[in-house]
Parts: sequence; C-alpha cells; structure tokens
Amino acid sequence: MVSEPIRFDDGAAYERYMGMWSRLAGKTFLEWLKPQSQLRWLDVGCGNGAFTQMIVGGCAPTSVRGIDPSREQLDYARGRHWSGDVQFRQADAMALPFQDNTFDMAVMPLVIFFVPDPAKGVSEMVRVVCSGGVVSAYAWDMAASGFPYESLRTEMREFGIEVPTPPNPDSSSVEGLQSLWAGADLESVQTCGIRVQRLFADIDDYWTTVQGGPSVSKRLAAMSPKDRARLKDRMQQRLAADLSGQITCHAQANAVLGRVR
Repeated sequence: MVSEPIRFDDGAAYERYMGMWSRLAGKTFLEWLKPQSQLRWLDVGCGNGAFTQMIVGGCAPTSVRGIDPSREQLDYARGRHWSGDVQFRQADAMALPFQDNTFDMAVMPLVIFFVPDPAKGVSEMVRVVCSGGVVSAYAWDMAASGFPYESLRTEMREFGIEVPTPPNPDSSSVEGLQSLWAGADLESVQTCGIRVQRLFADIDDYWTTVQGGPSVSKRLAAMSPKDRARLKDRMQQRLAADLSGQITCHAQANAVLGRVR
C-alpha cells in the first residue's frame, strides 16, 4: 500500500473526474435520507462544492457550512453560483471549527476513508450536531471494488504501477460504517447500498477524465508515451464500448445515518 497522501487541489479536474460521480451517488443518498427542510447543514469534506450544491438546490436548508482542507477546492466551490446562507472554511474533519450543537444535519460525502482517524471525524460531527439531529455519510465501497475507477487501478498495477490508496478503505464497508456510527453512540443507525452508473461518450472522453484524477494523474504522466498508449488500449478493451462507442461505468457506495442522543 502506498502511503503517499491523495491530494485534491484542482477543482475543475475534480469536477470532471469525481464531481459527476458524487452527484450521481448523492442523488440516491438524499432520496434515502429524506431530510426535512429548513435545517442547518454541515458538509464535511465539501471539496469543490458538488454535493453542497445538491443540498442547496434540493433540501431548502436554512444554512450550509462546508469545510475542506484544500484551499484550491474551496476557491472553486466559492466560485459556483449560490443562493442563501452558504459559507466555506478551510479546516480539518478531525477538528471542526464550530461550537457544540451548531447544526441539525452533518454529512461526510465520499470522505470517510480519507480521514486519518475516522472515529475522531465521526465524533466531531456528533459534537457539532444538536440532540435529535442526523450524522450521515456515503462513501465508495473500496473493500468491494466499488470505486468508479477501480478497473483503471487494476490495469495500472498490471504495468507495475502502484497508485495511492486512501488510508482507511475498510471504513467505507457496511460493517465499517456501522461500527463507526455505533462507536459514536448514535441512535437508530441505518445503512443503505447505492449503485450508480455513468456514461462516457467514448474512450477519449474517459481517458481525458481519468488524466485529471488526483490519485493517478502523476503516474499516468510519468509513463512513457508507448506504455500510456498500451494502457489506454487495454482500458478500451476492458470497458467494452457499445456500438456507438459509448462506455458505461459502474460504482458502488454505502451510506449510513444515525441520530444524536
């Protein structure tokens, strides 16, 4: 396992690489969550604001606060069009810069496996959510190969190239999420599986997209042109485009929620 941290410092590249996937999974997540309107939301690990935008657009919040460690991602998020009380701060998920009992709803979208101490991250969400409020998350099921670009990672390993892995991939399994939420003394813990698919226009669309991926872009750039072309060809064979050249990719995520006592 590579210990090098995965950094998200390009909001535009992230939007194409993962923002679209985040919204696909986020849509199902919010339908399952069924949040009330007029709540105070906290988006932990908001990144470039892809999921934050869904909260604002579909949940009628009173306010939304987003935190993320990446200044570049936050700059991108602030550049989106916002209505209502939406603010972003650079901060650590394990040390939230908010008072106790500040929010009604806290969510961690596609983040839990990146947190060095996931239990601390969950306990911080519990701390800042008021009694009766909801602490929730959804994450790619890394242990079950649910990551959207897992097939690319597999092919890169065949070339002898290792790509960075999130520090806590097991935290995104159903069992891992249940354990974290139970360990935080949350009530009425529930989980849900989320399966989504994304359509790419052709292999070039897919290839341009993955070259902006923070976990693989440097390694793809470091390959020789010949090996890069071979890898692209192998991905084209693996992804099996339809007769029009379009490629459908699948991903699996797990979601969890619990109420603060």
